[in-house]
Amino acid sequence: MFSRSRRKPLPDHIDIATGGSHVRIRLRANPRAQRYLLRLPADSSGPVLTVPKGGNLARAEHFARQHVDWLLERLQDRPDHVAFSPGDIVPLRGADHVIVPTGKLRGLVNLGQTGDGCPALLVPGAEDHIPRKVTSWLKNQARLDISERAGLHAATIGKKIAAISIRDTRSRWGSCASNGRLSFSWRLILAPPEILDYVAAHEVAHLKEMNHSARFWRLCEELAPQTPSARLWLKQNGQRLHGFG
Repeated sequence: MFSRSRRKPLPDHIDIATGGSHVRIRLRANPRAQRYLLRLPADSSGPVLTVPKGGNLARAEHFARQHVDWLLERLQDRPDHVAFSPGDIVPLRGADHVIVPTGKLRGLVNLGQTGDGCPALLVPGAEDHIPRKVTSWLKNQARLDISERAGLHAATIGKKIAAISIRDTRSRWGSCASNGRLSFSWRLILAPPEILDYVAAHEVAHLKEMNHSARFWRLCEELAPQTPSARLWLKQNGQRLHGFG
């Protein structure tokens, strides 16, 4: 008996020729997806084509060629600012989520999925109220995550936090006052969790070392070993987070 041949794995990306150039599209297999889906992630990492269960490379390439003109138009006209409108993509905790109106007048913002299996923020209310609701929800999520991480770090070094405030600062991701009050940017909720954790550890470390001495950085890395990589991530990607909301 002959064994059934295995389906070839998808490559990481495909290049679609258009005019005198080409567009590189990353491929992502999703067994929960019901159809092919071409999208532009919020992190400016380039187009992504979702391939459903049973899909293959030939069909993915055919779908991409059918929609390449749409893709080029979106790439050209893509705004730097994401207003949190229906259909916009939000990098919640570093993972892309599509904003989807529920059509209901009342209710709370909830996590869910689109029909294609993509992560989504399900938002009730009139469409013109959706940006405000999403922003408020994200700020609350930021407060929850930051309070948890900062509290754990403070307990580790035996310090108490007087208060935590969530703001929309542009010049810094967090701050620590001499009276023990900590302040953080709500936009940290858009970054991967390890980035938020680093900033929380950074400000908590100031409760013990109100400086940026070698002792401070040693303490910061004891609390958050990812400190070097997180600092680099913020340097390379932090400005992009200010393009949301």
